Formats: sequence, C-alpha cells, structure tokens
Amino acid sequence: MTTPLWLIVPAAGQGRRMGADCPKQYLEIDGRPLLALTLERLHGVYPQAGLCLCLDADDDRFDPAWVPFADWQRIDGGTERADSVSNALEALATRAGADDLVLVHDVARPCVHPDDLARLLAALSEDRIGGLLAAPVADTMKRADGAGRVTATEPRDGLWHAMTPQGFRYGLLCEAFEAARRGGIDITDEASAVEALGLAPRLVAGRRDNLKITHPEDLALAAHILAAQARQSAGPSAER
Repeated sequence: MTTPLWLIVPAAGQGRRMGADCPKQYLEIDGRPLLALTLERLHGVYPQAGLCLCLDADDDRFDPAWVPFADWQRIDGGTERADSVSNALEALATRAGADDLVLVHDVARPCVHPDDLARLLAALSEDRIGGLLAAPVADTMKRADGAGRVTATEPRDGLWHAMTPQGFRYGLLCEAFEAARRGGIDITDEASAVEALGLAPRLVAGRRDNLKITHPEDLALAAHILAAQARQSAGPSAER
C-alpha cells in the first residue's frame, strides 16, 4: 500500500569539515550515532512514513538496527547531497503518488524539535507548493571579499536561515530536480530547485536549536541541546 508521507535522509557524506576519523553521521552522542538519533527523532513524529535512507554504497559502518521505521529502504547515495536525493526520488517512482508529500531531512540535524516536525507537517498538508523549516536571521550579516575582509553590511530584513526538513509534493520535486539537471542549476537544497521553477516555497518558523552538526564544536553543543530538550519534555520533576 502506498504511504502518503515519505522521508528522505541523505547520509552518504564524508563530513570532512569535522576532521574526524569517520563520517559525521557515525559520530556519537552519549554512545549513540547521530544517524540513529536523527532517525529516532523523525520516527517519534512520523512513525507511519516510508523512509529512504541514502548511504554510501561502500558504507560498512551502518547497522540496520538503528532504523525504527517499518517501511524503509537503503538507497545508494551520490557524490553530492542533491545526487542522493535524486536517487531516492527515482527509487520511489513506482511507489509514491504525484501528490504524496516528501520530506527531506539532514542526517546531521538530530536536534530538530518534535513540535517543529508536527507544525511543519500540518502547515504543508494543504500547501500545493511546499516549504521548509527556517528561522529569521538575528545576526548582523557581512559580505566578504576573497581576502576575508568586509565589503558590505547586508540588510537582514527578510533573510531567513534555511533548515530541514524541507517538504514538497513528489511530482513537483521530481519536476524541479529534472529541470535543474537540464538547466545545469546548482541545487543547494530542495527549496532552491523548486524556486528555480518560479515558485515560492513556504517558510515555516522553527526553533533555533535545530542545529546542523558541521564543525567539531557542534557535537558538544548538540549534546547540550538534546539534554535540555529531554529535561523540558520530562517536565518540572526533571529539574529537581
């Protein structure tokens, strides 16, 4: 039976900016790999979803026991994130309907809050274009030259930090990726592909603790965020 909600989690990257001895999706917080933590967070809100997990074809670190979803498949990832997503869309060709919602989430965002996941799904359930979790820019934004010197201070009005999940209808997302491929457009995220079609994805305000683990110091920060979220979920008794 076709599942109306699909998740794509690209996890084929090498995470070279982390400077670790393994891809960042396998770095651990409290003894558990980021990949397992992220999938657990998604499953807690979307247990009915079908999952496409994009892994490097030669990945021998992965343990299927980390996947809590009943309906899931392993997809060979590509050189770039967009290649992995494209491979997953192709794998869904015989299963997903054109109007099915597809949510793409970074494996390195284990801190995405369940409330944000639920609000995003509610916001996109009737939206014919789709959208993404994002947060308004709060910092002063500087533009730099090639030497790392400031050339301008950019107005931050209307600027948002794009996050994930990003969700679009299966048919539209396939059309956007195919058009970007034909046009040689660099896809930085799913929203950018849809924007290239002349459409305006919806921005759904999300919490700022939806951290993307990219640099070494991010791992400790994510651990603190997850611990704080767990205390909040447990209620006042956890603070005693």
